[in-house]
Amino acid sequence: MHKIVLAITGASGAIYAKVLLDKLLSVKEQWAELSIVMSQNAKIVWETELQNKAYADYPVLYFDKNDFNAPFASGSAKYDIMFVAPCSMGTMGRIAGGISDDLVTRAADVILKERRKLILMIRDTPYNLIHIKNMETITLAGGIICPATPSFYSLPETFEELASTVTDRMLDLAGIPISSFRWGA
Repeated sequence: MHKIVLAITGASGAIYAKVLLDKLLSVKEQWAELSIVMSQNAKIVWETELQNKAYADYPVLYFDKNDFNAPFASGSAKYDIMFVAPCSMGTMGRIAGGISDDLVTRAADVILKERRKLILMIRDTPYNLIHIKNMETITLAGGIICPATPSFYSLPETFEELASTVTDRMLDLAGIPISSFRWGA
């Protein structure tokens, strides 16, 4: 049973966080704990983009981004997967630099040092050289960069179906089996 932390940052793309949460709840038999740490900016972006405050309605554990007493702030809690979705370039830069100045970056540092799954769904475009170097650093440290680049071969008809092409890929990368469109299947 997985122990999962989802960090939601203030990057545009709240639809990805929503769809990922919905998908994780649809496979709750595969995880023992699901915790969320969400920045204030992420809440503002969610409310702006999705026109609701439904982020507070999910039946999961919530932690303030300054709560260093959260279980996933330590490797001994054995959280084995961390998603950051969407992941701002600022958050990615602090993770790449080992700057554990809040619960998101501390949890990412813990996941990397424990050699567990860290998957960053970066949302900004285009990338500058600093972004690319930070992606390289995180990749070399064992993290996975999964850009919010949807695919179209499944012929998605809604924004949620389009977002699912990315979130399903994230779940695949984490080793969480999920029913999804498969090329050639």
